[in-house]
Order: sequence, then C-alpha cells, then structure tokens
Amino acid sequence: MSLFPGFESGRVETSGATIHYVAGGAGEPVLLLHGYPETHACWHKIAPRLAKKYRVICADLRGYGDSSKPEGLPDHSNYSKRAMGLDMVELMRKLGHETFHLVGHDRGGRVAHRLTRDHESRIRTLTVLDISPTLKMFESTNIAFATAYYHWFLMLQPAPLPETLLQGQVPLLLLGRVGRAEADLSGFDKAAIDEYVRCYADPAAIHASCEDYRAAGGIDLDHDRADRGKKIATPLLTLWGARAVVGKMFDCLADWREVASNVSGRAIDCGHFIPEEAPEETLAEIEAFIARHETTRG
Repeated sequence: MSLFPGFESGRVETSGATIHYVAGGAGEPVLLLHGYPETHACWHKIAPRLAKKYRVICADLRGYGDSSKPEGLPDHSNYSKRAMGLDMVELMRKLGHETFHLVGHDRGGRVAHRLTRDHESRIRTLTVLDISPTLKMFESTNIAFATAYYHWFLMLQPAPLPETLLQGQVPLLLLGRVGRAEADLSGFDKAAIDEYVRCYADPAAIHASCEDYRAAGGIDLDHDRADRGKKIATPLLTLWGARAVVGKMFDCLADWREVASNVSGRAIDCGHFIPEEAPEETLAEIEAFIARHETTRG
C-alpha cells in the first residue's frame, strides 16, 4: 500500500544532484523537507491531507532516500545547507513553481532556513519543526545538550569512523530515541520504518548523512556567521515538541526572533518527530499559517 496514494513520483536533475520527489494535489505549492534519520516518507500522515488544498511536493534531500548521494568534498561544501537548498529551488523551478511555501523538519528545517536566507523572494512562508537555528544551538552547546544530541558530535567526526560505527545501525538506533533514554516507535507506521531501513541500508546514505552533519559543524556555521544580524522578513512559524530536547533546552520563539522579524509558534505535546507523532495538530497549524499568507502568485 502506497504511503502517498494518488501522488506521482519523479526525479529532477539539479546542478549538483538528482532529486527524488513525490507530488500531489492542486493549489498553491508547498514543499515539505524531511529530517534525519528519515526520508520524504515522514510526511505520509500529513501530505495527502494537505494536498486536498495545495500542490504538495515531498522531496528527498541530497544524500537521502532515493536522491543521489555524491561523495563528500574535502570542505563538505556539497552537503552545505546552501547547496542542498539550491537543489530545492531548482527542483521547484523545474516543476513550474517560482515561489512556494516551505516546511522543514529537523535537517530539512535547517535546509529550509538557509534556502530562505539565500532565495527569500521565492519563499511565501517558512515553517520549521523542532529546531532552533543551527548557529544558536552550536554556540549554546553544553554537556546536557551534547549528551542528548550525541549523534551530532559523532557524525561530524572525520570519515570513516562514524560511517563504520553507524553502518547497519541506522535508522533504528536513533529513530524514536532522540533525546530519550530508550527508543519509542509507537508513533511510527511500520511501512514508513521499512522505507527508512531500506534507504539507510545503502553505505552511500550513511556517508552522505555524515557529510550533512560535517557541513553543519563547519561551512554552514561560516554561512550563518556571515548573516549574523540580518533578519528574514518572510513569515516564519516554529513548532516544537514539548517533550523533545530542543523545547526543553532552547527558547525556540526567542531564538527564531533573533534571525527573523515575523515569527509565531508554539509547543506541541509530542517528542521530536512531530510530523509522525502529532500529525493532526501539526497539519492544523501548517494549514492555518499558510492560509493567513496565501497569495495569487504563480
């Protein structure tokens, strides 16, 4: 049974990768970006219902799912959020969407933040799920955060150490246990878990995800520091899990107001994996936010 009934699937060549996506519905375009250790499948509880009102595109980020997985460069620049965001701009343009609403969870939220920084005229609204800005989180790191988000600091280590340790362990090692002592898979559909397991069985996917984190701890911080003090004007919604690490250790509203001028948001009673743990509430918030900012642009 398809996780996205009635959706079409395809691949688009960008200047740096081949991006796999599924798409369905009609109306203003909405691009949904997944996090780690997942793929576009994380949106399966939200996208079909969102597609009743909008044209919904769920993409696999460069290095993830069924998108291509280029070997990392020495400076990790081909897994920078700038490069991964450009993939999404090129994908949407080739699908006929010059402007669009943008939603990102986890790594997808970090890509969405940088994409909006670099291509703000293309973004109608930005929604980020269970993250504070990357620079803020690294600069605020303490023992408690490093312990809870240990995978950040493992995965940014030089190859091949993290790749070797993680091969055969992802996604089940981390899925449902970010910030928890033990894994809780109760909010996940078995078909989605099977999809994650299939995709992360590829050693190239393990390497690519490590490159994503290496970029986050290096070149992405350089890009973010260069933009320090500049605020995004695009309307921004931030939602975070009340029982997740980010909501407990960071002030998401205040953090996003440091980098954007029009910010709203709230906690949702769930953990980190918001689209799967609390789909009804998340969908309602996204739909209401987009509705407040709908346009007639093409």
